[in-house]
Amino acid sequence: MKSSSRDWIALAGRVLMSAIFVYGGIMKALAPAATMGYFSKLALPMPGAAYALTLAVEIGAGILFLVGYKTRVTALILGVWCIATAMAAHYHPNDQGQMIHFMKNVAMAGGFLQAVAFGGGRLSVDRG
Repeated sequence: MKSSSRDWIALAGRVLMSAIFVYGGIMKALAPAATMGYFSKLALPMPGAAYALTLAVEIGAGILFLVGYKTRVTALILGVWCIATAMAAHYHPNDQGQMIHFMKNVAMAGGFLQAVAFGGGRLSVDRG
């Protein structure tokens, strides 16, 4: 595969992988009470702090990954986030719907590990 094709594919991958975080973060920002209520239901400590961290990771790291700034670092952050949220919110072995979300998060973490290993491509702020 030509180098330019790989770069466009890497860009498409960053767009697709970041979309769920940027969109989800914006939706959470628009509904702070509901989001913190959900965090309380999950028994997360300090729902307000968890909310602020969630917005920073989902919107902040999501946008950084999208544009390819510090791609390897943001990919690692988002990959760890995927596993953490999978365990905190979706690991319910008796609930097939939640387990689908759990496995989605695990698969996304695998994709982020690919970005950690190979970077964002030449069509990124990092250019590599």
